[in-house]
Amino acid sequence: MEIQKKQFMYRGKSVEELKTLDVREFAKHLPSRQKRSVLRNFQVIEDFIKRAKEKLDKGKKIKTHQRGIIIVPQMVGMNIQVYNGRNFNPILIETEMLGHRLGEMSMTRSKVAHSKAGIGATKGSKHKAKK
Repeated sequence: MEIQKKQFMYRGKSVEELKTLDVREFAKHLPSRQKRSVLRNFQVIEDFIKRAKEKLDKGKKIKTHQRGIIIVPQMVGMNIQVYNGRNFNPILIETEMLGHRLGEMSMTRSKVAHSKAGIGATKGSKHKAKK
């Protein structure tokens, strides 16, 4: 008995069908906020995809500071390094990420791990000897 993996569908279309669409055609399948962003910045997205494909052909890493770009089907499978303000986080673009922004995948804030309070930091440790 073979277990079949369910094929990913985005708004009733398979990824192969979506990859054949133009960026502006794909925008019609997005929610309104993302649709507006893609239609206003389609040239930026197309230029990014073009540069990314050129870098892949040369075997170079794709690095970007453009966190606001909406993920479109042409990016699926790419390994993009997105800047988070300090360093570049590598992100493998998957089908579930369609319609989200690159910045959502690269967190800018890390968890703060506080250490023990120092001498004089609390009222209980105020009168302890420093040595």
